[in-house]
Amino acid sequence: MPTRRLSIRGRVQGVGFRDAMITQAIKLGVTGWVRNRYDGSVEAAVSGTEDQLSAIVDWAHRGPPAAHVFRVDVTSDEGTFRSFSRYPTT
Repeated sequence: MPTRRLSIRGRVQGVGFRDAMITQAIKLGVTGWVRNRYDGSVEAAVSGTEDQLSAIVDWAHRGPPAAHVFRVDVTSDEGTFRSFSRYPTT
């Protein structure tokens, strides 16, 4: 399965972004993880079909209602995941 790494910037911490992303990923059948970064961004690794990845990346550009996303950087990554998890802040 293809995997992408997302770096999401804007008002994305303290607005329920990680929990909303977990819910959306499960809904879409995407596996991977999400975590806050000390620089105020949110980082995620997502794995799925190209259609699933396109849907989760589109969602990341909006996020939950309280978020205000300025930028989403997407790069190719590697990894195999069994579920979608929340990782500790790094």
